[in-house]
Amino acid sequence: MFPFCWTLTLLSLSLLTLSYKGLVHMHTLSVECETFAPKKTQARSSSMALIITLAALIIAAGASREATITSPDSIQDGTYPPEVAGICAASVAVHGYKCQEFEVQTEDGFILSLQRIPEGRGEGGKGARKSPVLIQHGVLVDGMTWFLNSAEEDLPFILAENGFDVWIANTRGTRFCRKHRYLDSSSDEFWNWTWDELVTYDLPAVTSFVRKHTGQKMNYLGHSLGTLIALASFSEGRLVDDLKSAALLCPIAYLNHMTTALGVVAAKAFAGEIGSTFFGLAEFYPKGVDVASFLKVLCAHPGANCYDLLTAITGPNCCINASTIQLFLKNEPQSTSTKNLVHLSQTVRDGVLAKYDFGNPAFNLMHYGTPSPPIYNLSNIPRSFPIFLSYGGLDALSDVHDVQLLLDNLKFHDVDKLSVQFIKDYGHADFVMGVNAKDLVYNAVVSFFKSHMASL
Repeated sequence: MFPFCWTLTLLSLSLLTLSYKGLVHMHTLSVECETFAPKKTQARSSSMALIITLAALIIAAGASREATITSPDSIQDGTYPPEVAGICAASVAVHGYKCQEFEVQTEDGFILSLQRIPEGRGEGGKGARKSPVLIQHGVLVDGMTWFLNSAEEDLPFILAENGFDVWIANTRGTRFCRKHRYLDSSSDEFWNWTWDELVTYDLPAVTSFVRKHTGQKMNYLGHSLGTLIALASFSEGRLVDDLKSAALLCPIAYLNHMTTALGVVAAKAFAGEIGSTFFGLAEFYPKGVDVASFLKVLCAHPGANCYDLLTAITGPNCCINASTIQLFLKNEPQSTSTKNLVHLSQTVRDGVLAKYDFGNPAFNLMHYGTPSPPIYNLSNIPRSFPIFLSYGGLDALSDVHDVQLLLDNLKFHDVDKLSVQFIKDYGHADFVMGVNAKDLVYNAVVSFFKSHMASL
């Protein structure tokens, strides 16, 4: 949900933790602070900023609205909590919709959870063949993040009621995707991946499964990191043959102008990258004790006020109910790999969309055949491929200036194949949890998808 913002901040906190390890150890953490206005930073310092900021939010995810961080079930021993009911049972069937659960295996052995809402409520399988839509969440959340409002306001149900066959993707490492053909999720090797692998393995596996199951090309919708991996895929010619079109909400490609209220503190605290793990942990579990223990140190730093973390990290969001935030905090955030967070911080630091930098020209040469990691050239995205972009004026992560840089890469796109929507008062989380997202965003997405239903 706040995928991107969280991601990088978390990594910064990890680094800060290395310096302070042993000073503070807590199972219950209470933070009382107040927000302050976001501040812009340079490319490298914004990278650090983002990372620490994310950490703060993620740790707070077990918290109440009053910023009390207590999560006995998950933080006491730092282990992952017992698996809850699947997304179909917990969030779809309860609203009277038919829902199916599938497992999809990637080429590198990960087993991903995939849900399907094949029709609108009460259709009983009597409708005509429907056009499939694949929905992809961002980092540190899973498919549950699309089901936090009422059924009338949640995007998957809106799409189903408008005649679409809806598929909800979940990325490796999240609660329902912790299985592998031969690796255990407790092993470091299980977590040896970044969003490069989502581009190379996860998205191709899921799109291929949906196409084989439906016999049709599909529409794609991503939010935040879900847009980044899509854009990277399109730039390499991946997926476009399986898709009719793509709707990208809060598109992430450039992060040069990302803003965050905790930027200054993060920039001072983050001295440099630490490789793919911290504390020897390859899995970055936001509610684990290793991360939670140092939130107090971070928030006690002069100027690092943490009361309203949602605003401090994502920027202001105009239209989210308090009850929705509580449900969000109950279900999220999810685990990712620490290496993935490092890769995301590189994206902020370097100002380009590139493959993972192994930090040594010799290592890069061994993996890529070049001393520097290859860049995802967004100008290679096929000009005739239909794309819908929607972004907000208050988004501190998918900043307006960075979206303009993305649009500059698409300046030669066929005019009738690129649709752009700008919502002045919308923030990063509004696009998924906003109570008026249906009227402002989702209806436009439905119209866009319907206009490409006939695409072969």
